[in-house]
Amino acid sequence: MTNIKLEVCGGCNAKIPQESLETTLSSINNYKRDDILVGFDTMDDAAVIKIDEENGVVSTMDFFPPMVEDAFSFGQIACANALSDIYAMGAEPIAGLNIVLFPEDYNLEILREILRGGADKMIEAKASLVGGHSIHDPKIKYGLSITGRVDIKKLWRNNTVKKNDVLILTKPLGVTLVTNAYSVGILGKDELNKAIASMTYLNKYAKEIFEKYRISAATDVTGFGFLGHLGEMLSDKFTAIIDSSKIPILDGAYKAASEFIFTKGGQRNRMYFEDRVEFLKDDFALEEILFDPQTSGGLLVSINEDDAKYAIKELRDFGIDANIIGKIYNKYDKSVFIE
Repeated sequence: MTNIKLEVCGGCNAKIPQESLETTLSSINNYKRDDILVGFDTMDDAAVIKIDEENGVVSTMDFFPPMVEDAFSFGQIACANALSDIYAMGAEPIAGLNIVLFPEDYNLEILREILRGGADKMIEAKASLVGGHSIHDPKIKYGLSITGRVDIKKLWRNNTVKKNDVLILTKPLGVTLVTNAYSVGILGKDELNKAIASMTYLNKYAKEIFEKYRISAATDVTGFGFLGHLGEMLSDKFTAIIDSSKIPILDGAYKAASEFIFTKGGQRNRMYFEDRVEFLKDDFALEEILFDPQTSGGLLVSINEDDAKYAIKELRDFGIDANIIGKIYNKYDKSVFIE
């Protein structure tokens, strides 16, 4: 058997809340080297180190407890999630180090399957596994530290949106709602398998399409949910108006939210961001989906409006069910309006 025990806060649902991180990190002294182009001060998706006028090294890490029972799938998801931060910066992954926490008395076949799943996605990404670190721990956790490279002139940041840009989202929302609902018997294998397929799909392909167009800002939607990561993009300068009818949603997610399958991460995300968003329609299940923490979620990009229709066509022709979901405006009294 290579099935693993699910955790209540598996995947990116396990992330420490934004407010707690901001409070903690703001009190930490840090030496800022001149060659550090992006650090943790802007809450971006990865760090960027300047090598010369053209080239930068991109560095990130991600790990978490399981959110699916199949060990191989868990390894794939964890790796795809770690790689996603590299793609969200407009960068190319080069190498990765495994991060493994594994119980001393567990079947090592489970560990082998987790690592095999991670290696499978690294091969797909054309990046090399070059080592790692492992320790015993009462509960399984897995992820990777990924190093990439980027053309500095083509680097994407998460907080550089422009007025009149439109927003494109490349993956459906609701993975934590679906996996939690499956674990208590409300949803079945069909819905779960669609969520797993979404989580294991690399953002590599969307990134390679987007880099042909005028992208002002980009991020990946993970543990802080759609609204939390959108809020990081807007900072305090802009407002986004979102057309909820255009938001891609996983099969089963709306049912799960309607039956009050709350997620801990979703409630933390709501508490942090709810005073900055106004819902112009009364739909509690939709609210839960927009606050739901995502694991290995899609890219959310701010793109020139004239380019967007061409990018969407190319994405869909490739098989990526992306959508234009909103537009950037000068700041109103709220950061986000959901129509």
